[in-house]
Amino acid sequence: MKAISGIAKTLAAVLLLSLQACSTNELPSATVQPSMTTSVDQYSYLIGPNDSVTIFVWRNPELSGTFTVRPDGKISTSLVEDIPVSGRTPSQFAREMEKVLAKYIRDPVVTVSVNNFAGPFSEQVRVIGAAAKPEAYPYRQYMTLLDIMIAAGGLNEFASGNSAKLVRVLNGKQMTYQVRLDDLVRDGDITANVDLLPGDIIIIPEAWF
Repeated sequence: MKAISGIAKTLAAVLLLSLQACSTNELPSATVQPSMTTSVDQYSYLIGPNDSVTIFVWRNPELSGTFTVRPDGKISTSLVEDIPVSGRTPSQFAREMEKVLAKYIRDPVVTVSVNNFAGPFSEQVRVIGAAAKPEAYPYRQYMTLLDIMIAAGGLNEFASGNSAKLVRVLNGKQMTYQVRLDDLVRDGDITANVDLLPGDIIIIPEAWF
């Protein structure tokens, strides 16, 4: 019995070591997806998954219609399948559609408009942590830190706002900046307001009591 007990303990120890070894494996870091916008003055909306896109083909109503961009960033029309659209401005996509349709009709003229805005993840602003409504928000031109905090419902009661960080991708590298959310939101110090760019991530930790 002692021998069996010793074998069982040995097997248990080996199993524990195996589980510990497995738990130390790490996944590679997420791929950095930089925004196409590097300045608040040169922002253009980019189409993304779940956007509703209306394509109007002049004098060809049978080719026109409203389409939802699939999660893979493509759409399929009545004539052409699997057209890449995510990451393009509406005018860029319209010019590409004209090239595609030129194979089937003479001198196509295409207009594209976006109805429901979501945009690619690289163009959204994400708020995580101790906000009232932490989630991803579509970027709007000239959006500021105050604008996004209004959208997120402000800080929750546990937030350490002046310990918050803003993460931004610049030249392919992630840069981290401190932001003063307590001063901005709770004290009304407008000097703590800063411009945002598409792809910014705002991380709000909780305070230690």
